[in-house]
Amino acid sequence: MRVVIAEDAVLLRAGVTRLLADEGIETVAAVDNGDDLLGAITEHRPDLAIVDVRMPPTFTDEGLRAALAARKEISGLPVLVLSQYVEESYAVELLSGGAGGVGYLLKERVADVDEFLDAVRRVADGGTAIDPDVIAQLMARGRRNPLDSLTARESEVLGLMAQGLSNNAIANSLVVSHGAVEKHIGNIFSKLGLEASSEEHRRVRAVLTYLGR
Repeated sequence: MRVVIAEDAVLLRAGVTRLLADEGIETVAAVDNGDDLLGAITEHRPDLAIVDVRMPPTFTDEGLRAALAARKEISGLPVLVLSQYVEESYAVELLSGGAGGVGYLLKERVADVDEFLDAVRRVADGGTAIDPDVIAQLMARGRRNPLDSLTARESEVLGLMAQGLSNNAIANSLVVSHGAVEKHIGNIFSKLGLEASSEEHRRVRAVLTYLGR
């Protein structure tokens, strides 16, 4: 796997680079601003971009805006966003852009090495990895159809899907059978109007519907 990192904090940038290297993941460029991120992505065409939200010059949302621009430049580019805060408006735009390969983690999650590396691999493979706190804040925006048709349990299952949990992990979390989880997911697909296609594709579309409400 080849990765581009955009992070203005030198120690964090070096730490993530070293952590990835220990797992055999190559960092082809490590930059500290949005403009250089776009240049590095265009030059290297990486398998994943790991992007800090707040970078120079204003330290507001340059990184997230650069990530959105990068996904327009290279359709389907997997992007894993790291942030100390939930930048709500841009987060919704990124996460509801109609494709997988997106993640949004709060920086405190990087301290959990296994969780961070799992998110890196999942997003690079086209899946999603969304911090539970990000999900909670986006949920506070209010519910609207078609998600209103989901039962409380189906909403809970979809929320765990949004975190990137597998069916087995969801079953363990809810202390239910694997078959019950599959039934709930089938109901979710039906209620969201997701026609039969590849299971993974429908799963990503369901999660993006959930996050883009």
